[in-house]
This record gives sequence, C-alpha cells and structure tokens, in this order.
Amino acid sequence: MEKLQNALKQARANRAESAGPSASRDAPASPEGHDLWAALPQATPNPDHMKRNRVVSYNYTQEAAAFDILRTKVVLQMRKHGWRRLAITSATPVCGKTTVTCNMAMGLARQSELRAVVLDLDLRNPSMAKMLGLEPPRDITRLLSGEVSFADQALRIRDSVAVSLAKSRTLDPTRYLLGQTSDEALARIEADYAPDLMIFDTAPVMVSDDTRAFLGKVDCAMIVVCAERTTMKQIDTCEREIAEQTNVLGVVLNQVRFNDVETDYGYGYNSGSAFE
Repeated sequence: MEKLQNALKQARANRAESAGPSASRDAPASPEGHDLWAALPQATPNPDHMKRNRVVSYNYTQEAAAFDILRTKVVLQMRKHGWRRLAITSATPVCGKTTVTCNMAMGLARQSELRAVVLDLDLRNPSMAKMLGLEPPRDITRLLSGEVSFADQALRIRDSVAVSLAKSRTLDPTRYLLGQTSDEALARIEADYAPDLMIFDTAPVMVSDDTRAFLGKVDCAMIVVCAERTTMKQIDTCEREIAEQTNVLGVVLNQVRFNDVETDYGYGYNSGSAFE
C-alpha cells in the first residue's frame, strides 16, 4: 500500500507543473426541484440480490464501513473544491469500478440531506442495473440523445439518490458521450433537480475511447485499481489520460486482502479499499 501511494505521489508531482487547474461547475438550483425529485418513480432494490453482487451499502453494516469512509472522503473533497460531477473509472476491466459506484450510490441513499444522481455510462458493458436488480423504464441512451426526459427514464432510491441505467449494450457509445445532446441532457438534470453530486460509472480508460470522449464534461475522476492485478504503469497511463481533460480526485485500491484488521470501534474488514 505505502509503495503504491509513494509512487502515485511521485508521478503526480512530475506532472503538476504542466497540469492547469480546471474550472469548477456550479449547478443551478430550481425552485421546483423538490417536487420533481419526489415525482421520480421509486425503486426498492433487494438487499439480498445486491449483496450477492457485492453491493453492501444499502443498509449500514460492518461490510459497508469501508465504502462509507470512501463516500465521506469523496463528498468532503468535492465540496472543498466546488466540484459536482465525478466520473468513476479504471485503467482496465475487472477492477470493480461498478461495484464501487453502486456502493457509493447506496451509501449516499442513506444520507437524507444529500441528493445524488448516478448514471451508468459504461455503455458497451453496462452492469449497474444487473447489480442493483433494477429494470429502467427506458434506456439511458434515449436520455442522452434527448428523446426522453430524466423524469421518464430515472428511478429514485429512497429520497436522495436517482439512478439512470442502461437496458442493453450500445455498439457505438461515443456518439452519445461526445455529442452536444448529452451536454444538454446533463445540464437540464442539474437545472431541474439541483443534485449535490452527479456520479458517472464510465468505461475503463485503456480499452476504448468512450471515457476519453466524456471526461471533459466532469469536474474530476476517480480511478479504481485492483490489488495484485493493475500495474503501476497502467495507473500512471490512466492518470495521464484523465489529467489531460479533468482533475484526478484519487485512486481506490480495491480487492485488498486484509486479515484481522480491527479498530477501537470494532470494525473488521476482510476486504476493502484505500482512497489516496
């Protein structure tokens, strides 16, 4: 862990002089936002189904503690910088980025004073709907293309999280992710619903151009890496790609093997994540 953190800090320091600051984005509020939010169709995921898919944050449990820590760190860092849009990605597949996204979403759903919109933009291989056990009324591509409104496509989980999910794979996602209609759709969501956060599950950076096409539309990105699988070279390459278009919020080390790790508060972990 320490070796990974030191290497990441050194890589960032080498790029810091050439990286310019990105402008923050303020989401305009709407006086009708509360009513619109309440009108979204409510969905109640099955906790047992989610747990089988490693989504454990819907209710507070010992297993959810690591994701709750990550959620809180992300919220505090984004508030500090005035950021609202976060992309969650990875360098390569099978790192657990969608698992992290879903757990972040369910953890935020337990925060009644925060509103978050979570969108599945890994359009070649969407899996949020399967992990959560939910069926969206319409595909997210129809939202991104301007065919349907957020009210007709999204589902609300508890009172504070709305999810926009994909029904099936998309063969050419970049035409949605790079297009102006997706800009307009996201701006309309912000104007009408005034979410505190918008979180996007995006494709692995090194397997296609999909995430590159979208990164310019977010304030920051978080990279999920897999212990004993993702290499330092892959992490550094991924960070470079992201830093060209937006801010790197941090790196999550996923699928870590912890044994007999406990704190004075009685938390124990068999696996977890580290936010750097």
